[in-house]
Amino acid sequence: MKPAALAAIALLMSLPALAEDLPERKPGLWESKSVGEQGEAVAKQCVGPGTDRSLVGSMAGGNCSKMLVTRTATGYAVETECAMGPIKASGSSVVTGDFETTVRTEGTTKLTGMPGQPAPVERKLVVEAKRLGDCGPGQKPGDVIMPDGKVISMPPATPKQ
Repeated sequence: MKPAALAAIALLMSLPALAEDLPERKPGLWESKSVGEQGEAVAKQCVGPGTDRSLVGSMAGGNCSKMLVTRTATGYAVETECAMGPIKASGSSVVTGDFETTVRTEGTTKLTGMPGQPAPVERKLVVEAKRLGDCGPGQKPGDVIMPDGKVISMPPATPKQ
């Protein structure tokens, strides 16, 4: 998998706002460093109110049949089941941090229906996200800055229902 694709997946997995039960990250510029079997990648994102929920919703396409969040003594346990076309992903992760300066996600995802993969594929990923400060000039909430410097603008945040 290419580093840019890994960074995008890592960013998605690092988001603390997978469900209404998790806090959102403090607004500002966040850097997410992911380490998994496929290598290491770094991406940055300008976060604003609702950014995490908006990004997760747009990337998952609203096709998640399970989003279970359980508060633990040290953070949150998250279980998900989602589908993106023929690909089905089920995962579990542990999310810790203060959501003001740091968020750490350790997760395992099992993918089925991957093109060219006759058997399910399991991916383990650790993502450490830290707040760097305010977003930079010209950056707006939702902007993802990939390792090559390319900026991907995500849809604007939608208010909670």
